[in-house]
Amino acid sequence: MAVAPLPNVRQVVEYALTEMPPEQIWLGVPTYGYDWPLPFVQGETRAQSISPQAALARARRYGAAIQYDETAQAPWFRYTDGDGVVHEVWFEDARSIRAKLALIPEYGLRGVGYWNLMRDFPQNWRVLNALYRIREA
Repeated sequence: MAVAPLPNVRQVVEYALTEMPPEQIWLGVPTYGYDWPLPFVQGETRAQSISPQAALARARRYGAAIQYDETAQAPWFRYTDGDGVVHEVWFEDARSIRAKLALIPEYGLRGVGYWNLMRDFPQNWRVLNALYRIREA
């Protein structure tokens, strides 16, 4: 249950390119994750929104090993809370953001826009500084 699995993002970009030129397309990138209690029941299970930093802290707190889904290009982990409820957490990290940003030059897109900058995510700025020359507009 990745927030923005790379194959899905790619599919949306490819559809958008059938409707408009690439220089008019800004790639929307999330800067948050979700903590899902399991089992997941469609229409009933509610996830908690979580920042990447909070996801890392939660993984540390519960001793959960962070995995990386190569297909989705997204990090995730499972943990069991104090009430015995199993949770699955999907979030963004430097690797997942870099994978999404790689679509911009690949498709010749206009740029990137972030969804929800109010979440602490310092890795994001390191990735941007490594890939681009940042300038004020």
